[in-house]
Amino acid sequence: MTTLRSYRLYEQRSLEGSLPRKVNIKSVAVFRQCHVLDGIFRYSVVVFRRWRCYSFRQNRLVKICFSMMIAENTRIGSFQGAPLPSQTRLVGLSALVNALKVPAPVRTLACVSDGHISGSSRTEEPWRIYDKRYWPGDTLGDHLDFALRNETLDLLVLKRIFQSIHPKVIEDFVKATPTGIPARRAWYLFERMTGHTLNIADDPGVPAIDLLDSDAYFTGKPRLSRRHRVRDNLLGNGAYCPIIRRTEKLEHFTKSGLAEKAAEILGHTGRHVVTRATSFLLLADSRASFEIEGERPPRNRLERWGKAVVQAGQNKLTLDEIIRLQDVLIEDRRFVHVGLRPDGVFLGEHDHNHDPFPEFIGARPEDLPNLMSQMLEANDRMGRDGVDPVLQAAATAFGFVYIHPFEDGNGRLHRCLVHHVLAERNFSPPGFIFAVSSVMYDRIGEYRKTLQAHSGPLMDFIEWRPTPQQNVEVLNDTADLYRYFDVTLATEFLYSCVERTVEYDLPREIDYLRRHDQALRRIMDIVEMPDRLAENLLMFIRQNKGTLPKRRRAGEFKQLTDDEVAKLEAVVANAFDGFGEGEADKAHETDEPQGRRELEFPEPNEHWVFDREVVVFWGQDADIRVRCEISREALDDHFGGDGKDKLQVFRANRKAIDGYARQKYLAGRTESDGSVLIQTLDLLR
Repeated sequence: MTTLRSYRLYEQRSLEGSLPRKVNIKSVAVFRQCHVLDGIFRYSVVVFRRWRCYSFRQNRLVKICFSMMIAENTRIGSFQGAPLPSQTRLVGLSALVNALKVPAPVRTLACVSDGHISGSSRTEEPWRIYDKRYWPGDTLGDHLDFALRNETLDLLVLKRIFQSIHPKVIEDFVKATPTGIPARRAWYLFERMTGHTLNIADDPGVPAIDLLDSDAYFTGKPRLSRRHRVRDNLLGNGAYCPIIRRTEKLEHFTKSGLAEKAAEILGHTGRHVVTRATSFLLLADSRASFEIEGERPPRNRLERWGKAVVQAGQNKLTLDEIIRLQDVLIEDRRFVHVGLRPDGVFLGEHDHNHDPFPEFIGARPEDLPNLMSQMLEANDRMGRDGVDPVLQAAATAFGFVYIHPFEDGNGRLHRCLVHHVLAERNFSPPGFIFAVSSVMYDRIGEYRKTLQAHSGPLMDFIEWRPTPQQNVEVLNDTADLYRYFDVTLATEFLYSCVERTVEYDLPREIDYLRRHDQALRRIMDIVEMPDRLAENLLMFIRQNKGTLPKRRRAGEFKQLTDDEVAKLEAVVANAFDGFGEGEADKAHETDEPQGRRELEFPEPNEHWVFDREVVVFWGQDADIRVRCEISREALDDHFGGDGKDKLQVFRANRKAIDGYARQKYLAGRTESDGSVLIQTLDLLR
C-alpha cells in the first residue's frame, strides 16, 4: 500500500454516501492497481491514474488528496536525473509529471524558489527558477494553470497528463474559470488530443483567443472552434504537431531574405557558370548525404540520386512519392524492404552478444501508417498556411527522421525532404538546390547533437527487447513520442545551413569557376594542350600551394620547359590571388599528397558500419576533415578483436590505430576519394 505523507487507512468495504466512521481527512489511503468504478461521482470513491482514495460526494476530499500529493512531491532531491536547486520546489509540468508519475520527458524543468529572484526568474541549466511569488498553489489546476501561462507548450507532456487523470478533473478546472484563457486552451487541447468530449456547454460567450501566442511561437492560419472560442493556429493537428518557438536566431533568419539573395546571385551570373555551379553543388550535396551515413557510393550511384534530388518539388509530397524516392536510393532491393518497414528499427551498436545497444529507436511498425499520414497532413497545412518554407522543411524533414519509417535510407530521404519542401514552396531558385547536406557534413558534430537532443530523452520511456534477428521489438505504446515534438533547435540548425549555402558556398563556387575559367584561358595562351590535361595542371598546381609537384613535373608534364612551368604557376597564382581570403579550397581537392601537413584526431566520432564491417573515424588535417576506416579483419587479426565488440576494441587500441592512419595518410596511400582505409596487410608491413 502506498500512502500520502505518513498516514494509513484500512480499506473500507462500505460505499455508502458518507465517509466511514474511521476515515478522516488526515488518514487518506491510496491503493495501486485498482479499477475505475462506474459512475465515479455516484460513489464515494475517486480514481487518479492508478490511485484510489475515498472522497465526499462534493469532491472536497479529492481536492485535498491531490493537494497533499502535490505538496509531498514538490520537495524532492532530484527530478528526471537533475538535482533540484537549493531551496526550491517543483512547479507546473514538472510537479504534475512527478506527482502523477507521467511517462514523458519534461524538456525544460521548472521550480519555484523559497526566496526572491532578480527579474522574477532565471535559468540554471536545466532548470528555470521562478521567484517565490510565482508559487501557484497545491492543486492540479494550480499547476496546470501555471504551465499554460509560463512554460513552453509541450503537447506530449500535456497529453500524457490528460491521460493520467479522470476527465472530470479537467471539467472542474475549466468550469472554475470558464472564460479564462488557460482554461479554454486546456479544454480545447484535451478534446483535440484525447478525442474525449467533456461535459461542458458550447461557446462560453466570450471573444475568441489564439491557441498559440504568435509572439512566442511560429503559427499557422487560425481556424476557429466555436465550441471553445479558440482559434487553432497550430502547425499541425491534434494527432501530430511540431512546435517552433520564436527565438532571436529564427527571427533573424526569417527576415534575412535568403531566397531573394540566392536568386539575385544567380541572376547576375552567366547561365553557363550557373549550370556548372549547380551541378557541382548537387554532386557535393549527394556525396555528403551518403558520407553522413558512412557510405562511399560510386559516382554513377551519386549521379542517379542527384537526378532524383533535382526533381524535388515537381510531384506532390505523398507517401507514394517518398517510397518512389527510396526506390531510387536502394539500388539492390534483394536484402532491403522498400516501403514502410514491417519490423522495428534502431540506431546504435551491438554488444558482445550481438544484442542491440540502441541510442535511438524508431516508431513501432503498426504506428507507421497513421504517423506518416498525419505528418503529411501537417506538411500540407503548413504549405497552405504560408509558413516560412525553411520552418516547414525542418518540421517535415526532422519529423520524418524521428519516425524513421523505412528499413534503410531514412537519413538521406530526410535530407531530400528538405530539398523537396524548399523547391515546392519556390524558396529554391528553379533547377537549383541548396547544398545543405554538405554543410551538415562539415558540421557533423552539431548535426548529431541536434538529433540526439530530441531522441535521447525519449529512450527512458521506450520499453523494448532484443529479437533473434538482433533487432528491437518495442513493448509499450510509443506513438505519441513521435507525434508531438519541439523542432526549434533543429530549425535553427537547418536555417544556419541554408544561410551558409547562400552567403558562402554559392558565391564561393561561382567565384571559383570564374577564376578557374580565367586561369584555363591563360594557360592555353602559354601552352596549347588538351582541355583535360590543362584542367589537371591547374588542379595540381593549386593543391600543391602554387607549384607543380615534382612527381607530375617528371611525369605527364615532363615536356614543359622550366620557363613555361614558371609562367603557368604565375598564371594560377594571379587567377586565384585572394580566393576565399586564404581559406583552403576543400571542395575541389583530390588525393594529391604533397600539400598535406599532419593528421590529428581531436574528435574521431567513431561508429561501426554494419554492412561494410568497418569502424569509421575522423581525422583533421588543418581545416580538412579526413575520413578513416579500419576493417573488421584488421581489428580481429592485429588487435585481438575476434568475438568482441569492435568499437570497444577500437577504443582500447585507439592510439596505435591513429598512428597507422596517420602513417598511410602522410605517405599518400589513400583511397580514390582521399580517405584512409586500414586493412590487415597494412598492419603487417
